[in-house]
Amino acid sequence: MANNDRLLVQILLLVLLGASLWVLAPFWSALFWAAVLSFASWPVMRVLTRVLGGRQALAAGLLTLVWTVVVAVPLVMLGFNLADHIKDATLLVKGFQVEGLPPAPTWLAGVPLVGDRLAGFWQTIDQQGAAFFDTVRPYLGQVGNWLLARSAQIGGGMLELALSLILVFFFYRDGPRLAAFAQSLLQRLIGDRAEHYLELVAGTVQRVVNGVIGTAVAQAVLAWIGFTIAGVPAALLLGALTFGCSLIMVPPLIWGPAVAWLFWQGEVGMGVFLLIWGFFVISGVDNILKPYLISRGGNLPLVVVLLGVFGGILAFGFMGLFLGPTLLAVAYSLLSDWVGSPVGSILASANEPADKVLHRGDEHAGSAP
Repeated sequence: MANNDRLLVQILLLVLLGASLWVLAPFWSALFWAAVLSFASWPVMRVLTRVLGGRQALAAGLLTLVWTVVVAVPLVMLGFNLADHIKDATLLVKGFQVEGLPPAPTWLAGVPLVGDRLAGFWQTIDQQGAAFFDTVRPYLGQVGNWLLARSAQIGGGMLELALSLILVFFFYRDGPRLAAFAQSLLQRLIGDRAEHYLELVAGTVQRVVNGVIGTAVAQAVLAWIGFTIAGVPAALLLGALTFGCSLIMVPPLIWGPAVAWLFWQGEVGMGVFLLIWGFFVISGVDNILKPYLISRGGNLPLVVVLLGVFGGILAFGFMGLFLGPTLLAVAYSLLSDWVGSPVGSILASANEPADKVLHRGDEHAGSAP
């Protein structure tokens, strides 16, 4: 009878846990980002709490306010700017429908090999503008629907960001209690190895954060150098915006329009330079520097880190940048513990002379009953 009561209690606990996860499902992404943000900046939180005389709630409020100013305000401004540009692009297309295309830029005919052909194509589109827009009008509706869907996603992302910044305050304030709870839960599940896996997860997440921020800083500096060489106005501001876009892995949002502006101004040579610099240097450094910084200081093989980073992004989106390496790190450590033997001893056993192995087998055979 006691066993039946215990089984019933376990079933009820599982049902309660499943219902709780179901309730929290819409907020998993916001909870995840709040946890990552608070964990990555926990050393700053510790110093600020010490400076404020141990008043943890005040330190949590101040640091949350800093994150709101540093992260939320630029992203909201970027969202409004994108909305304005979408509106301007719509008005531009309508103007083309009524008035036709403006005269071809002077530099277009000067493009080597294909300049005359491009200028002629421009004139053809201008002369047959009405027929051209009649042809592309159905596709313009599809593009409009796509932009509307992306705008809705941007709005949802802004709300999710606001919720994450609210939740990060509670992670700051209750961080030690949450850490103690997680450690107690893991100790009940896996015993003495709980501290090892907590350190493994913490170290992996910290290295990923360092890799993301370090790569964003490098891309911002390289973008500033490229903008300065190409003569793009407000190069320092554009470099700072590149840092923000690098955090969400879309630096072409900054250097791409700068390339288009250079071409529009007739600076073809500098436009080509910035295009190559942006594609191979600014965006290309992400594929080299980020995996190196994430694997640096850990005992994971670089191939595991690379698979975790790129596979995680493909599987979970931007969230997978943190989930992928962490999951593979825990799985790699679990397999290593399960095997239970260092790689060196396994290789040593494999390289033993065959006669020793056979002799050992004969001894076992002789000792058998």
